[in-house]
Amino acid sequence: MSTLEIKDLHVSIETDQGTKEILKGVSLTINSGEKHAIMGPNGSGKSTLASTIAGHPRYEVTSGSITLDGEDVLEMEVDERAQAGLFLAMQYPVEVPGVTMTNFLRTAKTALDGEAPKLRTWTKEVKDAMEQLKIDADFASRNVNEGFSGGEKKRVEILQLELFKPKFAVLDETDSGLDIDALRIVSEGVNRAHDANNMGTLLITHYTRILNYIKPDYVHVFVDGKVAEQGGPELADELEANGYDRFLAAAKA
Repeated sequence: MSTLEIKDLHVSIETDQGTKEILKGVSLTINSGEKHAIMGPNGSGKSTLASTIAGHPRYEVTSGSITLDGEDVLEMEVDERAQAGLFLAMQYPVEVPGVTMTNFLRTAKTALDGEAPKLRTWTKEVKDAMEQLKIDADFASRNVNEGFSGGEKKRVEILQLELFKPKFAVLDETDSGLDIDALRIVSEGVNRAHDANNMGTLLITHYTRILNYIKPDYVHVFVDGKVAEQGGPELADELEANGYDRFLAAAKA
């Protein structure tokens, strides 16, 4: 079993108005096979946590720690974090002109594993994963995300998730911009990766609709850079019914 542990994490960014603290003491522990959902209003620090785990240079960790199986994640470069088993599905996947999907996927897999995958089995694995995610075969020869719709970009993110087989996946608003069919297909892909690899999942979302497909074991409510409350799936039901008013009032008190 693997463990991703976040302890008393404080994170700041530089703005035009000066240094601004975003995360104000976040602690979370995620084990292999667990599904955690983070919910909260805009500006509460959810995406900052995802970016910090992945190693985005804009975010400065001022105190606290992130460890993966006891290893200091904050001391790792971005590529080292990926090799250690961390995966980030971005809220806004970027286009990579001039790099085909085929070349990108095989190059990334080689970098992660330290050796190139065997071409025959790899080609079949990619083809099967694309079919399950309803990604047209022609996309393999297209440049990464170039000209893709929002839903297509999100499916390609989950394609990477299934092929790269990380220990832990951080999914930053993967459901944003998806229609009903795409939401179901993407969720099924996450569940397949979770079940196949005993993957730990940290799902960041505004809406409970994706939680109808990806059933969380734990729900954490973020308010003002902190975990305001945590519980089981029933907490998401409360948020759907009543919103964040109770937690926002408590934060201001």
